Amino acid sequence: MNCIIIEDQLPAQRILKKYIEDLGSLNLVGTFTDALEAMQILNSEEIDLIFLDIHLPKLSGIDFLKTLTNPPQVILTTAFQDYALESYDLNVVDYLLKPFSFQRFIKAISKVKKTGDTTKAKSELEQGDSFNEVYIKSGYDHIRVKTGDIIYIVSDSDYTEIHLKDKKLLSSESLRYWEEYLSKEKFMRIHKSYIINTCKIVKVSSNQVFLEDNKAAPIGRAFKNSFTERFMK
Repeated sequence: MNCIIIEDQLPAQRILKKYIEDLGSLNLVGTFTDALEAMQILNSEEIDLIFLDIHLPKLSGIDFLKTLTNPPQVILTTAFQDYALESYDLNVVDYLLKPFSFQRFIKAISKVKKTGDTTKAKSELEQGDSFNEVYIKSGYDHIRVKTGDIIYIVSDSDYTEIHLKDKKLLSSESLRYWEEYLSKEKFMRIHKSYIINTCKIVKVSSNQVFLEDNKAAPIGRAFKNSFTERFMK
């Protein structure tokens, strides 16, 4: 899919370029600092998707979007949430509030209607909690992990630990984020600090869940009823 970036802030441009490069399924055709510069390429190239900042010089992203009679799909990017309602009236794909994570970026891309042969893209970019893979930000890298390899996730102060069979990864995303993002069919929060992969349960004893590879997680009092109803019928 061909895409362009219309963004006047260089740091935001660099982040979008890196995310597009890391994702690998988008072809970045051009980057522009104002909407008027982008008009020529929209008239000469087939563009499928625009990453459009709202606050731009000369012409705002919203006003620019209103001038297009048959616009490509649009993902708005902004540091302000005041325009969210108006943007959805314009049928944008998604509204990214800066600063946004790579994971949130992927979620937005997953809503884009694919063109051409999309079998591979669809398998990699199922929306939200249906992902078979996630990208975990570690330092400056984004590490791809199969969700089926996650045994459990535990919160630890300002970050979360993603526990796999042979290692753990640190993520800056909150436990609430992972609870909303991961498949609710496979993952369950059983404690204020723990989310487990229910496919990895080996046994349940008293107030503990024992998982594969000798991992164990406590069942919190507030979560015990929902866990019991689901697994102890």
